[in-house]
Amino acid sequence: MNLASIVTESAQRFPDNVAIRLDDIELTYAALDGASAHLAGLLGEHGFEPGDRVGIMLPYVFYFLVCYYGVLRAGGVVVPMNVLLKKREVAFYLEDSGARLLIAWDDFAEDAQGGADQAGAQCLLVKPGEFEQQVGAAEPFTELADTADDDTAVILYTSGTTGQPKGAELTHANLLRNAEVSRNLYGFDEDAVTLGALPLFHSFGQTCGLNATLGGGGTLTLIPRFEPGKALEIIERDRVNIFQGVPTMYGAMLHHPEREQSDVSSLKICASGGSAMPVELLRGFEEAFGCKVLEGYGLSESSPVASFNHADRERKPGSIGTPVEGVEMKVVDDDGNEVAQGEVGEIVIRGHNVMKGYWGRDDATRETIKDGWLHTGDMGKTDEDGYFYVVDRKKELIIRGGYNVYPREIEEVLYEHPAVREAAVLGVPHDEYGEEVAAVVALKDGETADPEELRDFVKAQVAAYKYPRQIWVVDDLPKGPTGKILKREIKPPDGD
Repeated sequence: MNLASIVTESAQRFPDNVAIRLDDIELTYAALDGASAHLAGLLGEHGFEPGDRVGIMLPYVFYFLVCYYGVLRAGGVVVPMNVLLKKREVAFYLEDSGARLLIAWDDFAEDAQGGADQAGAQCLLVKPGEFEQQVGAAEPFTELADTADDDTAVILYTSGTTGQPKGAELTHANLLRNAEVSRNLYGFDEDAVTLGALPLFHSFGQTCGLNATLGGGGTLTLIPRFEPGKALEIIERDRVNIFQGVPTMYGAMLHHPEREQSDVSSLKICASGGSAMPVELLRGFEEAFGCKVLEGYGLSESSPVASFNHADRERKPGSIGTPVEGVEMKVVDDDGNEVAQGEVGEIVIRGHNVMKGYWGRDDATRETIKDGWLHTGDMGKTDEDGYFYVVDRKKELIIRGGYNVYPREIEEVLYEHPAVREAAVLGVPHDEYGEEVAAVVALKDGETADPEELRDFVKAQVAAYKYPRQIWVVDDLPKGPTGKILKREIKPPDGD
């Protein structure tokens, strides 16, 4: 079992079908299959061996697919990385995963190369035009490496609020099965045209968009950077029938001034995830676009799909639906006992979608997976029909426009500022992004620093979506008896 079989098998069945489209550029399944074989050969020239980890730091372009399936084809492990990462973050991902090679977009060469140098890894830069020649000149690896079901295929970095991000090890079986489940949920086949607006370094876009679409022989049409007007244009131009996005994308498309002039009649199924979609937004979008929006739930550690509002069953707005095929979910108390229907507890998951564990972090794995159940950190409840609802997050994770921001990581950067004594990062409500990143800071005696200076300090060291847009300087942060900062008692100053 090898996840790259998604491409090789579809290339056998539908060699001339368009696998991926980026405006005027089209790649058939036969071409993608061949390109990934050459990429696998190129890896060999760089000293690659099966089991090696390879960082991929590429935007939503067809090069990502060639590299993703090429690494898997050669028996490697993909470490997807956001192109917005800064040097220190790049170095962490590479050092932690032990990646020997980073394939990165040339436009981000400074941070990519700098991080790779710090981690002692090779950096292969992708320059359009030149990269095709490099790949094409390599001897193709036409076979699929012999990988076991439980071999790690992808390491997706995620985190709670304690310490650095952790790498969730997703196996070939995890991802193939979850892609198959997603394909059945959406009705993917060779006629599917999916708008690829979700980041491919994220589990939602990777499994539900990329792998599910290509596994059915359909077309993934890419939008390198989500912009609602461009998305509407692509839906009309390519007759997109499946759209997957986070709630902020739906809101942006619904309220775009050109929406009423756009022909979106081809849309059949839309899926929303990443954060809860307001019921009014869901209803407004369905009325305007004439299609059904289905909400689902999952996390990186569950490959990601765990539950969904199934198209052939009753849909309940505000609910994350019921568990997908082969997956169990329940709501438990702090002792792991299932709570009564309607009571709030922690959502736990068991099934083929649960990760192998956290890379190199056995303690964290044991804390998260207990007796085969993945503890999500999300608080939820069920109704009389077995539908699940997320009511709160046990973790302090901030979800800004569908992107995960982990407070501890940003706090670590703030603490590096010479004037900062204490810092707490939290999410505050935001009309457009759902949540915005905010920070409350107390300064050392005799030191001065204004919010703008602190914001710029963090902005220079982390990805653009992570830095706090709002910072308040206070005398002291609220603390409990043990001295722990009590975030729940932090309130933004009046008027902010």
